Amino acid sequence: MAVEPFPFATVDELKERWPDFPLGGEGHAAVLLDDASQYILDVCPSAASVSSSTRRRVVCAVVRRAMQAESNDLAGMESQQMTAGPYSQTYKPLNPHGDFYLTSQERKALGFGRQAAFEVDLLAGREPFDPLSVLP
Repeated sequence: MAVEPFPFATVDELKERWPDFPLGGEGHAAVLLDDASQYILDVCPSAASVSSSTRRRVVCAVVRRAMQAESNDLAGMESQQMTAGPYSQTYKPLNPHGDFYLTSQERKALGFGRQAAFEVDLLAGREPFDPLSVLP
């Protein structure tokens, strides 16, 4: 089943959600939006049945995290440590390789892991059992 629109968001929609979008990153963002849209469908097939605005919001967040990991600013850092003497500086990136991932809230919004109950009639089509028929 094809999901429309694909990718789930455009570069302009990503820019609207990210005021500090890196200059000249449009081409790379377009590729990442396509890849992230497919990633979401692979990891969370139920995403095909949620609203297009939810898919758009989630794919923009996924791509933003991936692009921030590749930038040199401190937005994608989990922690940073500086020491004055003898001049030490340590940065720990949150997503060092720029991998795609979904947060628990995003998974919930995409319908991942929702429980469903159902029943199966194991005796469908069988004659009702009459216990008196087995007595002598």
